[in-house]
Amino acid sequence: MPFCYNSMGGSISKGVRGSVASTAALILAAGQGTRMKSERLKVLHEVCGRPMVEYVIETAQKATGQKPFLVIGYQAESVKEALGDKALYVTQTVQKGTGHAVMQAVPYLTGKYDEVVVLYGDCPLLSPKSLSGLIEHKRRTGASCAVLTFRPDDPHGYGRVVRAEGDRIARIVEHRDAGPTELAIDEVNSGIYCFDAGALFDALPLLRDDNTRGEFYITDVLSILNQAGRACVACEAENAEECMGINDRRALAEVSAVVRRRILDDLMLSGVTVDDPASTFIDAGVEIAPDTRIMPHTFLKGKTSIGRCCVVGPQTLIDESIIGDAVTISFSVIEKSRVEDRASLGPFSHLRPGSVIGEDAQIGNYAEIKNSSIGRGSKIHHHTYVGDSSLGERVNFSAGAITVNYDGQRKHRTDIGDGAFIGCNVNLVAPVKVGRDAFVAAGSTVTDEVPSGALAIARERQTNKEGWVAKKRSQSDEAGKKTPQ
Repeated sequence: MPFCYNSMGGSISKGVRGSVASTAALILAAGQGTRMKSERLKVLHEVCGRPMVEYVIETAQKATGQKPFLVIGYQAESVKEALGDKALYVTQTVQKGTGHAVMQAVPYLTGKYDEVVVLYGDCPLLSPKSLSGLIEHKRRTGASCAVLTFRPDDPHGYGRVVRAEGDRIARIVEHRDAGPTELAIDEVNSGIYCFDAGALFDALPLLRDDNTRGEFYITDVLSILNQAGRACVACEAENAEECMGINDRRALAEVSAVVRRRILDDLMLSGVTVDDPASTFIDAGVEIAPDTRIMPHTFLKGKTSIGRCCVVGPQTLIDESIIGDAVTISFSVIEKSRVEDRASLGPFSHLRPGSVIGEDAQIGNYAEIKNSSIGRGSKIHHHTYVGDSSLGERVNFSAGAITVNYDGQRKHRTDIGDGAFIGCNVNLVAPVKVGRDAFVAAGSTVTDEVPSGALAIARERQTNKEGWVAKKRSQSDEAGKKTPQ
């Protein structure tokens, strides 16, 4: 018989459900997470560059083969903006507990799924293998519900799993309600379940909110099923760490450290050298080819990719950038830029967004590049600024030279041809062009086009005044004698 949802009451029905197809995952992520002490929704806090809930979504989809449902409430629009179409959204307008959250999804699930997996958006360490194992255990035992359990080093605060015989769960006792016998149990509830869909839908109307918080709890479904003679079984996780949830900033740091180590282990097993994993921070999604070396205190963020045989670091930050093969980068910052094969940067270079460094180019000490393309084999070695510019191949940009790209209202471009030589302490006042193989003399302030092959000298003629220093000192001495002491 079809299930008719009634949130006010009902009874367990053992009727025949209609034909259903597959397993749905329902991720609960509607709460604010007040212990984070943040204006930002808890599940949007990042773990190695990704919102923690993204890991859960990915795990759920791999385990079930279906795009998961995500129950949202607090800052719902922010969640949708961050995640886009990665999940199907269910809104819990008023947050009245985990059972109430599941109730909101019933219209989306009824008659469409054979099983419903319920899990939380703050458990990013859970693996697809463990979640698939939970689903399989429920099917193999024929139970109405399978509960993922684990044995933490410190079970304080967790609900204790009291077993009957074998895998069968007699009850789950919350820590605050547990007596000495229950507190001695080290197997605890992760809060992750796989339900027979019909059994879950039959039990939800029987949930009650007559507790201190006035909320409906999903854990009470297990008691309802047991009372109806429907089996609930335990499925112990092989790795307790996978069940670690995030409630505060300390747990966020602990979970991030685990994810970071997994990322580094995968990279090292794929052929990347990481000198010191303890001081290396690489986001999920960063790609690094074999035979590249990552030195200490390096941060690789966002959708960064690094080619083969590179040396990156020490003390380097690369964010959302593409690095070619055989590139060396040290003590530098690269943001939303591209560096092509065999180029070198650093120490103390800064590529701001929109920069492209060509093959074999050299960017050196205290050089800053912004929204500019630097041609093959060009050299920008020390104390320089190049902004909104295009440099051809084999350009030499000497110490202290800069492009003056901003007039106080607008940015202007500078174009420099192949083989040009820009002397020390040159100011190129944009918009301006320097032709192929042109030479700009040191100390020049260039405001007009320099033709190809020409020498530009744009500085005042030197004047020497003989005896000026002695005269100046004499005047200073006289002035000092007249000053009252």
